[in-house]
Amino acid sequence: MFETVRNAFKIKDLRKKIIYTLLVLVVVRIGCQLPVPGVDADVISQWFEQNNSLDFFNQLTGGSFSQMSIFALNITPYITASIILQLLTIAIPRLEELHKDGEEGRKKIAEYTRYVSIVLAVIESAAMAIGFGNGGYLTEGVSFTSVSVIIVSLTAGAAFLMWVGEQITEKGVGNGISIILLYNIVSRIPEDMASLYEKFVAGATNVTNGLLAAVIILAVIIGTMVFIVILSDGERRINVQYSKKTQGRKLVGGQSSHIPLKVNTAGVIPVIFAGSLFQMPIVIAGFAGVQPASGAGATLTQKILKVLNQNSWCNFESFGEFKYTLGLVVYVVLLIFFAYFYTSITFNPQEVSMNMKKQGGFIPGIRPGKPTVDYLTKVLNSIVFIGAVGLSIVAIIPIFFSGAFGADVSFGGTSLIIIVGVVLETLKQIESQMLVRHYRGFISD
Repeated sequence: MFETVRNAFKIKDLRKKIIYTLLVLVVVRIGCQLPVPGVDADVISQWFEQNNSLDFFNQLTGGSFSQMSIFALNITPYITASIILQLLTIAIPRLEELHKDGEEGRKKIAEYTRYVSIVLAVIESAAMAIGFGNGGYLTEGVSFTSVSVIIVSLTAGAAFLMWVGEQITEKGVGNGISIILLYNIVSRIPEDMASLYEKFVAGATNVTNGLLAAVIILAVIIGTMVFIVILSDGERRINVQYSKKTQGRKLVGGQSSHIPLKVNTAGVIPVIFAGSLFQMPIVIAGFAGVQPASGAGATLTQKILKVLNQNSWCNFESFGEFKYTLGLVVYVVLLIFFAYFYTSITFNPQEVSMNMKKQGGFIPGIRPGKPTVDYLTKVLNSIVFIGAVGLSIVAIIPIFFSGAFGADVSFGGTSLIIIVGVVLETLKQIESQMLVRHYRGFISD
């Protein structure tokens, strides 16, 4: 990785792109510190300390949500809009046609995504402004002016970051939205590592226990990262043979190729979907003043919220608390379900089979048509299951250590998958641009 970056800095054009990306990220970080007018940031921070149900959302925004800065929504409306448009592609024929229409179709879908992002930003900022106003977190109370200022500020911040992401994609390196998301997550890691150090290393009873704790923490983090890299790069290649055919006086074709099926076909989407389903009731109840609770005095709603709350899972202190780990079982089932669901809408075996048949391709030993579709479906199902199990392991590791040992950190399996995925994808783009420039130089000589 470091060798790739060092070589990239030797190329003037790539060096300018990398520096441009870094400077833009500095602007993003400065914006994360600018408070929204009319909001009592100190009260909001105290509310977040008591309400840890939004830790993941705060992680995606780089801590700007807990500080209630103008970038509090960050790029989350754009991410949500992108997922919505992807899901609607299979339900709306017009979007499906645009998706298959090449570059022009993708530009149109990107335009729709921007519009949906702005609508979502307005809805989310309005809900936050009204909710915080009813909770007494606004300095000037609930009024049309105060709510309007908050809505405009948060929506403008989300729109600006969306524009900044597109500028990074165009003039910088990597996918801009992914780079901003990566930067937000990484910016919170030093604080989390300091918290782990204070609790398990500096707070250990003796030096030996402190060193052992440090070794275990590093081993878990490095092992998880290596496992994610293997999971992200793992793929099953299905060989495809193309028959020879005559074009004019020439005999063309006869090449062999392959269909790469990623082990983790759905990426981080299943974790986001499952986590959102669990967090949504907790967030809504939190704004209504209802917190997860257990014990004789707790209501049924509070007990259900306790089951949905990830901080209640894997607690071995008592059986009364451990029973709430039932939510973890439901969480894993949802992960596997969404892995199959998302893969089914992004990879169509029947369409792949038809395209192969039109191009004169076939899988050795498998007849074209329905047998090919059945074979691809069978292989895909087994691959998706392996990927879903691997994804579940990555998601469970931070939850287990948090519940069993109290290792509370804001980054989890989702964040680590995003970090590894974005870093690998960005490095691949840098290497491809270096390769193109190498060939250009070779031709010019």
